[in-house]
Amino acid sequence: DVHALGYPTVEAVERMGKKLEAQTGRYSVQMYPAMQLGGEKEMIEQTQVGAVQIARVSIGPMGGIVDDLNVFNMPFVFRDVAHAQKVCDGEIGQELLDKLSAAPASRLIGLCWMDSGARSFYNSKKPIRTLEDLKGLKIRMMGNPIFVDTANALGANGIAMGFDQLTAALQTGVVDGAENNPPSYETQKHYQFAKYYSISEHLIIPEILVFSKVTWDKMPKDDQALLKKLAKEAQA
Repeated sequence: DVHALGYPTVEAVERMGKKLEAQTGRYSVQMYPAMQLGGEKEMIEQTQVGAVQIARVSIGPMGGIVDDLNVFNMPFVFRDVAHAQKVCDGEIGQELLDKLSAAPASRLIGLCWMDSGARSFYNSKKPIRTLEDLKGLKIRMMGNPIFVDTANALGANGIAMGFDQLTAALQTGVVDGAENNPPSYETQKHYQFAKYYSISEHLIIPEILVFSKVTWDKMPKDDQALLKKLAKEAQA
């Protein structure tokens, strides 16, 4: 996981692991928080080959694997967080999880969605109150062309960069700012380098819990069903 212990969705996965261990006695979840296994791109790749069994990642980089998932990566597609949760919990959410699981190239099973709140811009230069204020600012975006295009369309200079590189880039001025949800801004201490957090909520993108298809295909059907059930409880 790219986030540290105590981050809301890290806690959710840990609790899911405890339930899994209690109910099977055979499986447990060993967490590697705080980017111990690299950034999200590296974690996805490790899960695809079966070096890692389970990964909790943003839907952002997943759009490059199954294009349909990019519908959740579009700016201002949800009215608010409650709207996003309702869609993820409903038929559309399940349809997209199934598309990821069925895509041969993905090599992943989509287990569940997780709430990641709303993302807003923050930077070291000034508050952002209008589109004019974004002009000329170098803003780190997740490594998916749709996000860079979003930043550029709003007038900023979007720069694709891994989350694992962001703190140093803010510190050294390689970027002027970034966009993230409040827990990421707080836990990564980005406020030390970018004190202006402006509530734009331009992206409300969920996180997704994915499982390695290599491992999944070797598991008994009952165990697969239990994993899906516990994942849905974690989503709730």
